[in-house]
Amino acid sequence: MGDVAMTVPVLRAFTSQHPEVKITVVSRVFYKPIFKNIPNVKFFSAHVNHRHKGLLGLFRLYKDLKSKGITDIADLHNVLRSKIIRKLFAISGIKTATVDKGRAEKAALTRAKNKIFKPLPSMFERHAKVFSALGFTLDLSSRSFETLFPPKQALDSEIVDLIGEIPLAIGTKLIGIAPFAQYDSKVYPLDLMQQVIDELALNKTKTILLFGGGKKEIELLYSFSRDKENVIVIAGQLKFRQELQLISNLDVMLSMDSGNAHIAAMFGVKVITLWGATHPYAGFSPFNQPLENALISDRNLFPKLPTSVYGNKKVKGYEDAMRTIPVADVVALVQQ
Repeated sequence: MGDVAMTVPVLRAFTSQHPEVKITVVSRVFYKPIFKNIPNVKFFSAHVNHRHKGLLGLFRLYKDLKSKGITDIADLHNVLRSKIIRKLFAISGIKTATVDKGRAEKAALTRAKNKIFKPLPSMFERHAKVFSALGFTLDLSSRSFETLFPPKQALDSEIVDLIGEIPLAIGTKLIGIAPFAQYDSKVYPLDLMQQVIDELALNKTKTILLFGGGKKEIELLYSFSRDKENVIVIAGQLKFRQELQLISNLDVMLSMDSGNAHIAAMFGVKVITLWGATHPYAGFSPFNQPLENALISDRNLFPKLPTSVYGNKKVKGYEDAMRTIPVADVVALVQQ
C-alpha cells in the first residue's frame, strides 16, 4: 500500500505539468480509491486472482491495455508481473521505462561492515526519472506542492457517527496514530505507544484516531483506547475509501515506516514517523515531510542501523533499538 500511495504525489505533479497527457494507472482494484480525483488519471483494475492470473492472465492484461491505445509504459514497481507486461509492450514497439530501485546503494546503506551512510534518492525522485526517460520532464523541487494536494474530503455520515458531531463541529484537533507495520522491527514498543496515547489523551481538545488492520491489531488498539473518551479505534469500522476521507482531514498522523504515513502525506497532512531497523536515508520518507519529523533510533547505541531496507531482516541485539526514541520526544513533536 505504501508503494502505491507514493506514486500519487508524483502523478499529481505530472498531471499539473503535463495537462495534455492522459494516464492509466494499473493496479489491484482495492487501491482504486487512492487515485480518486486526480486530473487526467483513470484507473484500470488488474484482477490478478481471476482474469489476469498467471502467465496467460498477464497476456490478457496486456491485450486489455493494448486496446486502450496506450503509447508509453512507465513501470513504477519493477516486479515480475510489471516486467512481463513491460516486455510485451516493448516487443510491440511501445516505448517503456522502469524505476531503478537502487538495490546496490541500499545494500551499502544497510550492511553491517563498510556501511555507506548517506541519503539516497527518494522513491519520488526515482519515479520522476521514469517519466523523464519517456520524454516527460518532471520537476519535484521548484513548485509549490501546497497547490497540488487535494482538498479535505467530505466525511460520510458513518464517519461522523463514529467520531461524534461535537468534536467535528468545534474544530477539535484530529490526531491519527498508526502504531503497526508489516515487520516487528519497525514497530514502536507497545508499552511506550500506550504512554504516548495516554499523554496525548490528557488534552480533551484533541481526538485521537487509531488506525490498523487484522484481528490481533484491532484488539491491541482497543486496549490502547480503554477508558478514554477521546481515543477512537478506526480499524475495522470503516471501508477503505472512508478511511481515506478521514485521513485527509487529520491535523497530524503519527506512523511507523509504513503505508499509513504515505497515505497521509499524499493528502498534504503533516506526518511524524518513527524509525527502527529502517531509516529515511533509504528513500522511503513520506512525501514533502521535513527530516525533523522523522524520529530515529539512536545510532550511537545501535551503530549498525539501518539494518534493513524494508524491516524484514532481524539483527540479534537490536530488538530494543526503538526504545531509544523517548516518549516525551514523540508527544512533544505531535503537540508541536
